[in-house]
Amino acid sequence: MDSFTLKVPGGAHKKRKRKGRGIGSGKGCTAGRGTKGQNSRSGGGVRPGFEGGQMPLYRRIARRGFSNYLFKKRYEVINIDDLDKFKSDELVSKQTLVNKGIIKNKKIKVKLLARGELGKKLKVELYKISASAKKKIKGAGGEYKELLASIHKQKVEKHGK
Repeated sequence: MDSFTLKVPGGAHKKRKRKGRGIGSGKGCTAGRGTKGQNSRSGGGVRPGFEGGQMPLYRRIARRGFSNYLFKKRYEVINIDDLDKFKSDELVSKQTLVNKGIIKNKKIKVKLLARGELGKKLKVELYKISASAKKKIKGAGGEYKELLASIHKQKVEKHGK
């Protein structure tokens, strides 16, 4: 036996209780459900949120007004210093950020903020870019395209407002 071989601690592998396999099994007869009552029957039990006839919490709490939670906009936020992984004249888009491992969720829109310094000329195409990040991109000789602005522009052209 080598000193680096790991051992499983005693009691780590317990045998599972086999319910309803006779009196001698330890969980026989009533199979751990107790005797009589709603929860001992097959198909028994109560729905989630049931409080024994008392008015449930979800009905006691007042709900008033409108909640914007379902419609809130979520952004994956990155900073200028996260763009160090890119080479000069490379395109920075949501797909390239996912490929480089900078962001994980490719379904959420990306917003670029201005923390850090940019020493490379990059082409940035993201959903939202802060004003100070735009200045830093322009200062480094790069280009940017804000996708939110282009989507808004398309909507305006379509509806003529």
